[in-house]
Amino acid sequence: MEENFQPIDPIAVALGPISIHWYGVIIGVGIALALFIAMRESDKRGLDKDIFPDLMLWAIPIAIISARIYYVAFEWDYYSQNIANIPKIWNGGIAIHGALIGSVVTAIIFAKKKNVSFWKLADIAAPSIILGQGIGRWGNFINQEAHGGEVTRTFLEGLYLPDFIVNQMYINGTYYHPTFLYESIWNFIGFGLLIALRKVNLRRGELFLSYVIWYSIGRYFVEGLRTDSLMLTETLRIAQTISIVLIIVAVALIIFRRMKGDSNARYLDKSV
Repeated sequence: MEENFQPIDPIAVALGPISIHWYGVIIGVGIALALFIAMRESDKRGLDKDIFPDLMLWAIPIAIISARIYYVAFEWDYYSQNIANIPKIWNGGIAIHGALIGSVVTAIIFAKKKNVSFWKLADIAAPSIILGQGIGRWGNFINQEAHGGEVTRTFLEGLYLPDFIVNQMYINGTYYHPTFLYESIWNFIGFGLLIALRKVNLRRGELFLSYVIWYSIGRYFVEGLRTDSLMLTETLRIAQTISIVLIIVAVALIIFRRMKGDSNARYLDKSV
């Protein structure tokens, strides 16, 4: 039976030929809140209060570009025939793993230039990163993308979801798994966990590596439900493969850095 409700308009504000999309607004809100939290924490940890704004001036554009390049590279069959669509990120199509690669490389270079510990910056930023990811998934919700397989309205209502979510999951005559929501909730829980772990005073670098492990576990399982995954082969999903690799690398780094004594400093230490 065809439903009568309309999806949420992806355009938040239209000013003549200029359109501001909800996708961009939501991403912007996530970045702003993440930056605010990182700035407050960096001041407590003895760093210059402007260090994260300075870092973000480089990291944000590089992360967006690398996220888009990553996505386009694995969808090249389409984009090679539609070159004009490559810059249209407001229509969706950025990969968080690409953003992470770009931002981590940027942060490593930035830390060396500023003569501060990359691991200290990464630890402070970890809760902000996962919070921004949790908020950003709602941009996928507005665009009706990054969803899972077919379900029934009864199934969605059984999750006690508000009608605006259930209705938005009705796409071209079919209801779908709200995988954006599953991952968003996982990330919000991760944010709370990382904030709590700050008080545990982990060894330097281990808060960030805990983020990598937590996010990758959730992403692996959520990705298995999605219908729009970037594929490495016909059966191998890129995000799941990367998630497994990241978990292994993060655990190995924790062990290796402890064995070498590279992580003797603690999170609450104010040394740079």
